[in-house]
Amino acid sequence: MRMMLSVCLLLLVLVPAAFAAAPPANRAPLKVKSDTLHADNEKKTATFEGKVVARQGDLTLYADRLVISYSGTGRELSRVEAFGNVRIMQGTRQASGGHAIYDPKGARIVLDGSPKVVQGEDVISGKLITYYVDEQKSVVTGGPNERVEAVIHPGGKNAGSKP
Repeated sequence: MRMMLSVCLLLLVLVPAAFAAAPPANRAPLKVKSDTLHADNEKKTATFEGKVVARQGDLTLYADRLVISYSGTGRELSRVEAFGNVRIMQGTRQASGGHAIYDPKGARIVLDGSPKVVQGEDVISGKLITYYVDEQKSVVTGGPNERVEAVIHPGGKNAGSKP
């Protein structure tokens, strides 16, 4: 029972922390670097390609391609989608996968394409990892041929670490 409680607490801390920026970072400017940028005002998209690095506060995202969609005259962010070799890093935490979608209206990030979250020696993986930003919760799901897997080292390097 104690081990199960430790696993549940670690899952509540590890997965959300891999995606969440500290509150001040949410107001920080988004800085994007890439090899090319294609902006389409009619479609209201900006596509960054080639060694994309996007930074906001202490959160950094790496991908092969990043498509930012916006709406309205104020260019309100409506969707951010990352493709190919996606890595999201914050402090000692790292999430990776083949594809990620951030939905600001639903306040969630969905990571697929063999997603996993790593902190220290601990690893959580599955078919799909969904993080609900406003609710500070996450769901890791498996698929027909893939189960959720967690490797947790109780009392290891992550013991007592802050989320």
